[in-house]
Amino acid sequence: MLAQIGLGLISGGYATGAALGWGSEELALVMGDFGLSAAALAAAVSCFLYARRHLGSFRPAWLLFAFSSFMASVGNGVWGWYEVVLDREVPTPSLADLCFLLFAPPAIVGLLVLAKKPVTRAGWICLALDAWLIGGSLLTLSWSLALAHTARVETAEGESVARAALSLAYPLLDIVLVSMVLALHFRRSHANRSAVNTAIAALALTVLCDALFTSPLLREHYSSGQLLDAGWFAGSLLLAYAPWGARRTADPAAATRARHPHSRPLAGSLAALTPYLAAAVCTLGILYNVVEGRRVDRVVVFTGCTVVLALVLRQGIMLLDNIALTHELAQKENHFRSLVQGSSDVIMIAAPTGILRYVSPAASGVYGREAEDLIGSELASLIHPEDLGGVVHEVRRFLAASPSEEPTTRIECRFRSGRGDWLNVESTVNRHQGGLIFNSRDVTERVRLQAQLRHNAEHDPLTDLPNRALFTERVRNALSGRRSSDPGTAVLFIDLDGFKGVNDRLGHQAGDELLIQAARRLQDSVRAGDTAARLGGDEFAALILGDGNRDRAARECQVHEIADRLRVTLSQPYRVDGANEVRVAASIGVAFAEPGISAGDLLRNADLAMYRAKAGGKDRVELYAPQMQAEVVRRTELAARLRTALHDGEFALLHQPVVDLSTGRIAAVAAQARWRSAQGILFTPAEFLRVSDDSERSAELGRWLLEEAVEQAAERAGIGHRTPVTIRLSARLLLDRSLPLGSVESLLTRHGLPSGSLIIELAESDPRDPRVSFEELEQRLAALRRLGVKIALDGFGSGHAAITALRRLPVDILKLDRGLVEGVVESARLRKITSGLLRIAGDLGMQSVADGVDVPEQVLALRSMGCTHGQGMAFSGPLDEYRLRRALVRDEYPLPGAVSVSVGNRPPFRSNSETPVPPT
Repeated sequence: MLAQIGLGLISGGYATGAALGWGSEELALVMGDFGLSAAALAAAVSCFLYARRHLGSFRPAWLLFAFSSFMASVGNGVWGWYEVVLDREVPTPSLADLCFLLFAPPAIVGLLVLAKKPVTRAGWICLALDAWLIGGSLLTLSWSLALAHTARVETAEGESVARAALSLAYPLLDIVLVSMVLALHFRRSHANRSAVNTAIAALALTVLCDALFTSPLLREHYSSGQLLDAGWFAGSLLLAYAPWGARRTADPAAATRARHPHSRPLAGSLAALTPYLAAAVCTLGILYNVVEGRRVDRVVVFTGCTVVLALVLRQGIMLLDNIALTHELAQKENHFRSLVQGSSDVIMIAAPTGILRYVSPAASGVYGREAEDLIGSELASLIHPEDLGGVVHEVRRFLAASPSEEPTTRIECRFRSGRGDWLNVESTVNRHQGGLIFNSRDVTERVRLQAQLRHNAEHDPLTDLPNRALFTERVRNALSGRRSSDPGTAVLFIDLDGFKGVNDRLGHQAGDELLIQAARRLQDSVRAGDTAARLGGDEFAALILGDGNRDRAARECQVHEIADRLRVTLSQPYRVDGANEVRVAASIGVAFAEPGISAGDLLRNADLAMYRAKAGGKDRVELYAPQMQAEVVRRTELAARLRTALHDGEFALLHQPVVDLSTGRIAAVAAQARWRSAQGILFTPAEFLRVSDDSERSAELGRWLLEEAVEQAAERAGIGHRTPVTIRLSARLLLDRSLPLGSVESLLTRHGLPSGSLIIELAESDPRDPRVSFEELEQRLAALRRLGVKIALDGFGSGHAAITALRRLPVDILKLDRGLVEGVVESARLRKITSGLLRIAGDLGMQSVADGVDVPEQVLALRSMGCTHGQGMAFSGPLDEYRLRRALVRDEYPLPGAVSVSVGNRPPFRSNSETPVPPT
């Protein structure tokens, strides 16, 4: 913009000075001659420098313009030399005339370089004919008006042939230059259009001034420095500015053409009319001579005839070209029609009113409806009502957008087919004369496949329940939607206890059948708006949406009932693998939504509650409580330390005496592990076994307990204390392949423990536990008995499981459940139950051991019922090896209601208070 303003100010200043006469005749001559020379030289330097820096296809044109301007600069310099320096008239002809004549040819060739090149031979011929039509017409008109008169006058005055030719050369070259400017104006290249337009305007201004200068009326009174020089001066500056300043406006010009799309048809119309306008000018020149009564000049007649001949030739070429174009257009139309008719896509053209004006034949194969039936119908009537709003919105947005920024858009909706169903259709939409073109294709299979893939990604492949990702998303939606403030929303985490045993015993196929049946039961048990999901393995979950009830206690009770009913349902027997009937239990954790809780926290809370249910005995429902999180952190830290406790020697072995209730002598010692952690905390077996969660760590601990107890018992037997040692092991550990039968025998042999000195106390012997095969357990216990190992059944009297185990397993000793012993004094009902169980043991010829005998009253009651042995704080707590050996030396504890007696040289019994007990 600054360059354009500066250019205008300089040109305007020169024009003002020329109009006012520059103040003196000498200054007018200097500005008229050397000023024009300087302006032309500036144009020459500018075009030359631009051509050197930019190596493009237009470089020759700017070099030619530089040479043309240099000739004009030299011509004006020679003219000034004569008028200003030599102070005399410029001779005719002179060097200045030669330079001025050399201005036009390079400019004409430069215009040809800038023009858009024809691609055919006919195009080149038409370009030459168009140039001659314009030039010949201008020559005819100019000859009729002035050139013929000028030629006759100079010939009559006896001027030389060179002077007469020079007088005619200026206007003839100007006519050629004007012809080329007009002929090439509509053929200029699209590249750097603004710079080309500026150069053409500069040359046109120069030619106009030349035409005015060559007119006889103006030339007779012309002198340097007049207003006519301002036109030449502005033309030179405009040409100097063209390659540099106008180049930056190329993109805005392209944007202007994009905003005015109808300018090109107008330009094309003017280009087509140019030859006919030229012929009209030629005709006017001839008519002018006839009207004025002049004799028609031979030059006019010859030129007119050539113009007419050129026009006829051009029309013939255009006719042939039009025939070829028509034939090519027909071929392309047939090709396009074949493409449209053979395409599997449906092409529809809709008017601005939404009425279909054209539908391709492919509609019959895609939509099941003939194209003729669709033409004339409204497009909206074919679109699914649920999709119509979105389609209308997208179409309005597309039509409001700029065509250059968004030429097409894509719409996907459902179309009504001729079969009455709805097809998923994807359409590419283009603008068409105010309406729209739809290129549509049937994507129903693709949509169905995408839906199937999405379903597979969000559902469990085995049970077809929502998976963890979809369940988490639905929980997140429940917490963030209109139910976000409903405290009744709850999540249930469900774990099938004993499922691993089903897989181990019956195989994974049976396990998969069980999971499918469990999923079906879970799905049938929840409401329609709730969600049942499988999270993985034998873990399931359910989302129970709130009903708006603000009574939290009532809501918790209701959800607890739902969870308990679900627990009972999932615990019912399953028939798998044909005829096998298996049972699994369900541990369920429940967590309720709270204000501001996230989906992840709610799921974590339900998971914690589920693990609390498993730790509390399984087959139960547990509600989440905040302290569970702290307990999990504690258990995690404890489990991490437990992993290295065995290897770091943090475990110690204590023994608690088992006393004969008839004599008070020690009949056996029960081995118990204690863990004294690095922090000095002493953990009981119940604590660290709960942390180990019956995993590999629990098995490793059981093997350590067995080997350590046998080794210490053998050492005691070596010094004369042959008291049997009792070791409590789980049924699963006995069946663990990491503890084979031969390992127990080799252990007894290696340490030399006498036969009958090892008692294995069997724990967790529920025949309903699918993780334990009772057939294998029976065989294992029988093999151990053949080695001289005695078998004690722990937890006798705790329920149906112990009775069943007693019936099926080879057992030597029955150990009463601690729950019976604790209430045997206070409860008459428990006394009757305990008495009955002890009578069963006596009838079977088995010894009986009461665990948890802590007070003398329990000793008296149990002994009166026929119990043979007791273990508990009424006699002694767990003892380390040193205190144990001292107790074995005494070998007798005082019994309530009995008199102390001496056995051999042993001292009389002391009271239990004399025996220090380590902390437990």
